[in-house]
Amino acid sequence: MSEKKVKFELEKQNKNSIRYKEIPEEGMPPVIGSIYVQKWFAGNSKNIEITISKLD
Repeated sequence: MSEKKVKFELEKQNKNSIRYKEIPEEGMPPVIGSIYVQKWFAGNSKNIEITISKLD
């Protein structure tokens, strides 16, 4: 199993969610792109990090 940590920064706030855009590693294309996180979870976070695990 391999894991990848992907970093995101705040891009835009909507009524109930926040859109984050990926900060790709230098010289690499984005792994995910943009994601939406619900405000009740994200709170005031300007930066988030997600860990992706490949299971097979």
